[in-house]
Amino acid sequence: MLSPDDALTRLDAALAAARAAGADAADALYVGDGATSISVRLGKLEDIGRAEGEEIGIRVFVGQRSASISSSDLTPSALREAAERAVAMARLAPEDPYAGLAPEDGLARGPFAELDVDDPTEISAAALKLRALESEDAARAIEGVINSEGAGAAAGTVVMALATSTGFRGGKKSTSHSLSASVVAGTGSDMQRDYAWHAARYLADVESAEDIGTRAGQRAINRLHPIKLPSGQMPILFDPRVSSTLLGHLVGAITGSAIARGTSFLKDKLGQAILPAGLSIIDDPLRRRGLRSRAFDGEGLAAQRTAIIEQGVLTGWLMDVASAKQLGLAPTGHASRGTSGPPGAGTTNLHLEGGTATPAELMADIKQGILVTELIGMGVNGLTGDYSRGASGYLIENGEITRPVAEITIAGNLLDMFAKMIAGNDLEFRHASNAPTLRIDGMMVAGS
Repeated sequence: MLSPDDALTRLDAALAAARAAGADAADALYVGDGATSISVRLGKLEDIGRAEGEEIGIRVFVGQRSASISSSDLTPSALREAAERAVAMARLAPEDPYAGLAPEDGLARGPFAELDVDDPTEISAAALKLRALESEDAARAIEGVINSEGAGAAAGTVVMALATSTGFRGGKKSTSHSLSASVVAGTGSDMQRDYAWHAARYLADVESAEDIGTRAGQRAINRLHPIKLPSGQMPILFDPRVSSTLLGHLVGAITGSAIARGTSFLKDKLGQAILPAGLSIIDDPLRRRGLRSRAFDGEGLAAQRTAIIEQGVLTGWLMDVASAKQLGLAPTGHASRGTSGPPGAGTTNLHLEGGTATPAELMADIKQGILVTELIGMGVNGLTGDYSRGASGYLIENGEITRPVAEITIAGNLLDMFAKMIAGNDLEFRHASNAPTLRIDGMMVAGS
């Protein structure tokens, strides 16, 4: 794996080769990664793996025609050949009036913000194995846990660098560490599984193996003896384990490509209240140690904190260069990409803020409702906003969590769900997308 500086040197060579082959403009992306992962089951090592790879993607423009190509051979001759092939492909491609590089006046300029995403701590495979074993042992120590689906620990490093023929050059190195456990509780026909996991940029920020294992075991026990419910309309609480999925549905509906195609249920909602006043959805690529932190986007534009929803109001679309041109707007610095294709728009570190009620307060007046802790399937219509997903969790009766519930379907329409959303104050930054406990009244529940 190359260092960011060495990667940029290779990218400079790739861009020079593209221009020599006849490209009017080009950009090049380097991605190198390496990860060690360990899995154990029932106290024994089950798998150990080490994966490494690196690749350069070259995107070229000949007039309004473009093509992309990637190569895992980073030698000068291979990059030269790849650039020549990309230019030849571009000359045969149809014209695209929206193709092009990011505007030069919007490119990010160094020195870039220090995001603290590179942990210098090294951990051996033996130490990873010990952490996985400790996590599984803690889960299996919970009374009633009878089997294990395994525990895993991993550590990885990624180097990314981007250069464009318009003068942008930037790279970063980042690390990640993770730990998980999954176990089975119960006997006979009443067996339940559950899990716990945590990932962070720094090893020291990952929860202890004991805490992760204990939580996985306790969650499995709590799911035993689930009941089925009759169908009806009732309040639903989305646990933080699943509440961020609602943010994902919203984000998918406000990408520039979805708006340009007219395939979003939010296409006519710009500047309107989507959530209740007081709630905001923030995308913050500059969060220190964030799992998706970055100083620039996939096209070299400066990354900045954005209130996608501000005090309930939808403020704008998430746009890469191509979708911005289609809409006659400016790109927003939300481009994401890989080495083998054009960019698309997406978020980085996303969260919902503004909730004031504790989870106990959210459920205090509920006579009968459900706390959802797991969602199944992908029954969401991005064109209409219709929402229907399998779920399991816990019954809420008279303001208290009582019995586990399984084999239900919850349904509604995302516009109505967003408008009725009540947020808790238990937001934690554990993942790339984070939301507190969310209450939505009047959802339909299909049970037995």
